[in-house]
Order: sequence, then structure tokens, then C-alpha cells
Amino acid sequence: MKKLYAAIGLCLCALSALLAQDNKTSNEEKYVIHIKKSATPIKLDGVLDEDVWKTADISKDFFLNRPYDSSFAKLQTEVRVAFDNNFIYVGAICYQPRNSYTVASLKRDFEPGTSDVFILNLDTFKDRLNAFQFVVNPYGVQREGLLFNGGEISNYWDNKWYSHVKNHDDYWVVEMAIPFKTIRYKVTEGENTWRVNFTRTVMKRNEQSSWSPVPRNFAPSNLAYTGLMVWDETPPKPGANISVIPYVSLATQKDFPRNEDDLSPLGATSAYPKGIGLDAKVAVTPSLNLDLTINPDFSQVEVDKQVTNLSRFELFFPERRQFFLENNDLFGTFGFPDTRPFFSRRIGITRNPNTGLNQQVPILAGARLSGKLNDKWRVGLMNMQTRRVDFGNNNYLPAANYSVATIQRKIFTRSTIGAIFTDKENIFGNLTEQQTQNYRRYNRVGGLEFNYYSKDSRFEVETYYHESFSPDGKKDAGSAAHFMGYHHPNIDLNFGVQRIGENYRADIGFVPRTGIWQIYRPANIVLNPKSAQIAKYINAYGVGTEGKDVFDLKGNLLDSESNVFAFANSPAGDEAYIAYSWSFTHLFGAFDPTNASDNPNPDTYKNVVELPIGDYKSKFFNIGYSSSRRYTLTGSFDFSTGKYFNGKADILESSIAYRFQPYGVLTLDCNYTRIDLPQPYNSVKYWLLGPRAELAMSKSLFFSTFFQYNTQTNNININSRLQWRFRPVSDVFLVYTDNYFAENISRYYVNAWAPKNRALILKMTYWLNI
Repeated sequence: MKKLYAAIGLCLCALSALLAQDNKTSNEEKYVIHIKKSATPIKLDGVLDEDVWKTADISKDFFLNRPYDSSFAKLQTEVRVAFDNNFIYVGAICYQPRNSYTVASLKRDFEPGTSDVFILNLDTFKDRLNAFQFVVNPYGVQREGLLFNGGEISNYWDNKWYSHVKNHDDYWVVEMAIPFKTIRYKVTEGENTWRVNFTRTVMKRNEQSSWSPVPRNFAPSNLAYTGLMVWDETPPKPGANISVIPYVSLATQKDFPRNEDDLSPLGATSAYPKGIGLDAKVAVTPSLNLDLTINPDFSQVEVDKQVTNLSRFELFFPERRQFFLENNDLFGTFGFPDTRPFFSRRIGITRNPNTGLNQQVPILAGARLSGKLNDKWRVGLMNMQTRRVDFGNNNYLPAANYSVATIQRKIFTRSTIGAIFTDKENIFGNLTEQQTQNYRRYNRVGGLEFNYYSKDSRFEVETYYHESFSPDGKKDAGSAAHFMGYHHPNIDLNFGVQRIGENYRADIGFVPRTGIWQIYRPANIVLNPKSAQIAKYINAYGVGTEGKDVFDLKGNLLDSESNVFAFANSPAGDEAYIAYSWSFTHLFGAFDPTNASDNPNPDTYKNVVELPIGDYKSKFFNIGYSSSRRYTLTGSFDFSTGKYFNGKADILESSIAYRFQPYGVLTLDCNYTRIDLPQPYNSVKYWLLGPRAELAMSKSLFFSTFFQYNTQTNNININSRLQWRFRPVSDVFLVYTDNYFAENISRYYVNAWAPKNRALILKMTYWLNI
């Protein structure tokens, strides 16, 4: 198997080198806009009447990206750029009737894909890998983000910039002012140039377009397809930039513990914690930023969206805390999705062994240094310190120190080589050997990676090798993988192979399974109808397959998943699909396919008999539909039915949403799972309901509430948040969260809706520039 792995790796690398020689040229030379300095102040009023706008270059003739990429956009855009000593200015005329706007909310940082928008993508270092993104909708609501890995988007970057929109009957005008202090760049001798692209989305026409054309099989944010912005005069050199963001918080918390023997209420316990802390942002150089945090508080972060868990292995939940999301591509994208050496949710979050619920672990302080050393090198350094947690019943989580170091070098046109090192040091202090028996004193991971992207993004290769180090010093503690993908408008081919050693451990990473080989093999074909009559109803259709095979280290098959599917989507953005899937599972230990152990209710799930060790097969028929998000009322469903292990299962996932334009969206998620296994094995019916409201009373006052009813975990959760943005990047939050039992537990005298815990938090943050 090792020889096969090495041979596959050599073939992938050789093929990547071969295909790398046949790349399309970029749009750099064809699409050029000059940026001129304004001699007079520019007023942000949505009226382009200043002198510099009258003589500025105009970027126009936007080309479609979707639904087709073969013609100019029907709703055109004209863009001008300028600057002075403090700001970059962008003025855009967006042609669109006023009565055709689609705007999901007045809330800042609105969800992508829900509103008409004008977007600026700014690649200040011209590396075609990283950029800043600034977004405005027709009502003047802002969103910003960071682009990484050539066009992937992180919308959790939060910073200061300004804009104003003026609406007319047939068009709207946006003026942006982006402070030079907000972005990172370098000034060079001679001519200065940056990469740039301007894009539009018009929801009711399902129209995405851009100044520099992007093929339809890529998102408009793809940085391989950008134009050139030429500075007629040298931009100002970046000055000092230090920001301090202190916070204060007040909270009241109440727990309703149960006796471990009979679960009867013992009475509520209350606490009134107060918090004070701060974050700081320091521009060490024009392209290198230092972020500091002291006693951080994440109480305003929204709770995780719950899922029905039928897996034998740990599930992945995304990071939501902003400190860890900024520049996360430098830390959190090493490895493959199931072998991340660094996963930030390992810091400051843990599962309480007594309640089974996630809870925060106090973070004392942390620091992160990230950014560019020069045009070729990026660096990331992070260190965080947490406090010991007492769970009760002689259960402790030790204090710990977390360190991560990464470095990345750009090679070729859009490719990188990188290295990562992680270290977790548990600080046992005066804890006894019994109290620390489940914890390693330290765990470290080091590794190298190579990521290749062709000029036109059609071809990519990812290769890595990581090794872990722990006190036991066991061998076979490495992980390695190769991946190759080819992305064409009509065909998408992918193949990956991965080995995870038996003793590979990443205590601050995400590695749900070890001691395996994995092969990934997805592919699909996309076609477009040639008949104009059919094209009115079908924009694209195709067939494809997805699959994964898992072997033990001796080559024995453990798991295999395969499917074939067909799909079609409309010019409006609706999509329908059908699929047939089959899978093989080798149980190497007894297992309950219903995962009833997640539910603590012995009335319903008592005396569960697990399936014995052996081989099992499952087969499912699947059908689904999702409507375009341009409609006021939208929805989706996915229904699967078929053989599941030694029984049958029906699984329905559905969602419906109604948009109160422009004040917000009401959503209802409804998931139902029915599993019927023969006696004496377990059969279940799980409900997971999630009504949700996202409302914006104005551009500065927002309210959201999220209700989750989950019978698998016997939990009801309510999370409500009121946010007042009283000045740029400065907020007041009022957050209420509550957990209840979803079902009766008669033998323990617990009724449905009996409380578990609740909290009310008031928090204020203030952004202060020094």
C-alpha cells in the first residue's frame, strides 16, 4: 500500500507539472483602470459631481458570470476610482429599476447571496491569492470580508470604512471611502499597481456580472480573473495604526442541577459574573498586524445550529468567534477537512462531562501576529492561555497553553508552500494523577504543505505531510495526503488519497478518525441546453458521482460510500436533483445506528441493544429541491428513504423562509428522522425544529432569536440577541439564552420544559483609534 501511495503521489505531481504548462493568460493586461488623486475633498453623498469623477477612468461593459458567461450583463455598471491622502474612493453607478431591489435586511454584515450588491475586491499585493472585499447593497448596508486561497471568502473580518447610496428610479449610485489604515499594502519605487475587480449581483434576474470576466464555473470573487489598477501618483505610505477595543459586561446566570442518582431537582444556583477586557490591533508594519486580547468575552456569539447525529465519529461545527476567524486561512486550512492540525474551537470551548453541553473555558489572554513579510512570504503566530475549569465531582479541565506558528511562501503564479507547527501544553499544577489521567502533558504537530493553483484556476494540487509528537513517543504518528482537481465549465474531476497513522494525534486539531487510508473520487458533468426554447426553463443540467473509500492500514475495506446523481437548475436559480446511494460499513465495535445515547431519557431509550461487530450495507434513494433566493418566499427539501444497516430509514430535511424586505427574514427548519430496526434493536423518531427570526429595525438596531427543539438530545434551546451599533464597529449587546428538557423523564420526575440553565448578558464594546 505504501508503494501504491508513493506511486500515486509521483503521478499527481508529474501531471500537475504537465498541465501547468498549458494555462490561459489572466485578464491583467486587457482590463486596466487608472486611479487619480483628487485635488479637492470628496463628499460621500452618492452624487459623483466632484472634478476628479469627471476625468476618472470608467470601468464598464460588465460581463455575465451567471446564469451564462457568454454575453454582457443586461443591467450594467460603471465604476470610477480616486484617492487622497487618507482614503481610496470608489464611485459606482448601478443600473437597476428601484422597484426590483432585493434586500434581505438592513443589518450590517448580511448573509452573502441574499441581496443585490456591488462588490469591490482589492488585491493589494497582486498575489492572486488574498484580497480585501467591500460590499454595499442598494439600501447602503455594508459588509466586508477577506478573500483567501484564490477566492474563498471569510466574512468575519470587521473594520472601519464608509459609504453612501443615493437611489434613483432606474439606477442607484454608491460612493465608498476606504481608509488606507484599514487595508494592508506596500508602496514601491516607480509605478505602483494593484489587482482589482468589481462585481454585481441582481437577485431578481439571477444575474452575476463583473468588470473582468470570470467563467461561470468559478465564483466572481476568483482572484485568477482580476484587472489591474494603476496609480497615476504614488499612494501615501501607510502610517501608524493602533486600535483598542475595550469591553464591559454584566450577566446573570442560573443553573438547575439534578441529583446524579435520581435526577430530581436540587434547586437553582445563581451567579452574577461581571467582565472587563480588551482587544487591540497594532499595525507592526504596513502589511503585518498584531492582535492582542485580554480576558476575551464571546457571549454575543450565536449558538451552533444543531444537527441530527447518526455518525460514529465526531461532527465538525464551524468557528463563530471573530478573534479566531480573522486571518484564519493562515492557521485553519492546513491539512484536509478531516485532518486539520489546528482547529480553533479546541481553545476556549469544551464539553461539560456532567451536563453533556458545550461550555466556555476562560481565556486569560492571547496574541496573534499575522500578515505579509513581503510580496512572497506570509507568517502567522498565535499563543493563547486558558484557565483551569472545575466541573465538580472531582472533575477538572487543566489550564493549558496553545501555540501555533505558520509560514507560507508564494511560488509560481498562484501557488504556495507552507509549514505549520502546533503545541498544546497542559498545566497540571497541583492536580492529582487521577485527575489528569485522561490528559497528555503535551501534544505537538509539525508539517509541510504544497498547494498548486493554475493561472486560470482550472487545475489544483494539494499535498501535505504532518507528524505528531506526544510523551508516549509512539511510532506511526504521521498523516499525509495528495489531492488533484480539474475544474472546467462542463466537467469537474477530483481525486484524493490520504493516510492517517494509527498514533497520529492533534489535540488542537480536528481528526475524528486515525489508523486509516482514504480515497476521495467525486466527478460531475455539466451541460447547457442548445435549444433556446429549453434554455428558457433550464439553465444547466448534468450528472455526477461522489464517493469515498476507507481502508485500515493493512488494506482491508472499512467503509465505502458512493452515489450517482442528476440535477437541473433554472435561469432563475432553482435547482432539483435525484440521487441513488449505496454504502458499506464494517463495525469494528458494537454500535447503535440510532445514536440514542445522545438522549439522556431512559423512559424512551432504555435497554438499547447495539449491533454486533460485522459488515453492513445501506442503500438510499434521494430527491431534493431548493428555490432561488430571489423570491420573497423560499424553500428547500431533501428526502431520503431506503435500507439502513439491518433496517429501514426515512430522513427529511426541509426549510422555508419569508423575507420582510428590507427588515429581515423569518425561517423555519424542520428535520425528521425515522429509523426502524428489527427487534431487539432500537427504533426511533427524531424531530429537530428550528424557527428563527433575523430582524433589523434600522441600520444600527438588530434583533435575532433562534429556537431549537431537538428530541435526539432531549434539549430545547432559545438564543436571542439585541444589538445596537451606536458607532462604527462599536456595539451594545443584550443576549438571552435558555435550555430546557424536550421530553418527560417520568422515573426521575422531570417534565418537558423543565429548565436546565439560563443566562442574560449585557455587553458593550467600543472601537478607539489611537
